Amino acid sequence: MTTLVTGGAGFIGSNLVHALLSNGESVRVLDDLSRPGVEKNVRWLEEIHGSRFDLVVADVRDPDAVYSAMRGVTHVFHLAAQVAVTTSITDPRYDYDVNATGTLNVLEAIRAAGSTASLIYTSTNKVYGALDDVALVLRRDRYEPVSSVVATRGISESRPLSFHSPYGCSKGTADQYVIDWAHTFGIRAAVFRMSCIYGPHQFGNEDQGWVAHFLSRALKHEPITIFGDGHQVRDVLFVDDLVDALLRARGAIDRISGRAFNVGGGPTSTLSLVELVDVIERQLRRRPNITFEPWRIADQRWYVSDTRALERTTSWRPQVDPNQGIARLIDWLAAEIEDRRKRPEPAVATL
Repeated sequence: MTTLVTGGAGFIGSNLVHALLSNGESVRVLDDLSRPGVEKNVRWLEEIHGSRFDLVVADVRDPDAVYSAMRGVTHVFHLAAQVAVTTSITDPRYDYDVNATGTLNVLEAIRAAGSTASLIYTSTNKVYGALDDVALVLRRDRYEPVSSVVATRGISESRPLSFHSPYGCSKGTADQYVIDWAHTFGIRAAVFRMSCIYGPHQFGNEDQGWVAHFLSRALKHEPITIFGDGHQVRDVLFVDDLVDALLRARGAIDRISGRAFNVGGGPTSTLSLVELVDVIERQLRRRPNITFEPWRIADQRWYVSDTRALERTTSWRPQVDPNQGIARLIDWLAAEIEDRRKRPEPAVATL
């Protein structure tokens, strides 16, 4: 019984693989190791678990590699993806090939193997578009919905899909393929439409992973650029809570197959960008330098997950408070920065 984790060397993937191996499970990781920093996650997994997991260095765009990796697999966590809106705008074809074609390769590999393997796919809140019709009001340092119902509950799965940006289109395509393959071909599969996930082993940058990016810049005394006015709000979820949700969903796959679930910290775990800056100031006892740039395409001014459906079906509840989670991430990032200072990357010889 082997679990396949595509993108298993990434931020979420490495935390999930660690949890699976710690539970004594057999794990296979398929990852092309292209994202900066993931090689450190592999080293971390090897330091703790040795050779107890099978690492397949391959690309989900390669159907033969995916089919081969599917041998003997009983469940798939499909996390491999192109994850940034900005990159999708720069290179839409690459974005589509990784997110849409790569997901189709995974689905078809399950079918071709005649496998009963189940699947959980990690989608995104971007499938709901910019949410321009949600009326908002600016209160202090954040946007809030005019509707008290929306403010209290968040955005539910009943919200119509409205793909915006190439990234929204490619992830939304994959999202719908997974749901349809459950209905059409009987694959036991479900979708997680995720909000902002943060935690250790996240190498955030200006295009994706904003919580870790802000914290890393502040720890290195570097300025932070905010796109928009900084009042945009997201619900944030610590990675350990997401891993718990993924494992609970796998255990409930027969009941939840063919459905999508919004996954995040929910209405009680929200931050605006400038509020995160305030948290950083309290945690580090100094305020980072902030600059502002124009809004970016498809940037929702307010998105908060309504997680009640997942809670009802799996009895899942987030456990890590944002202040606690951010403190834990600060500790990890500070140790990572210090380790990098002591062990600089080797110089690259040039001719």
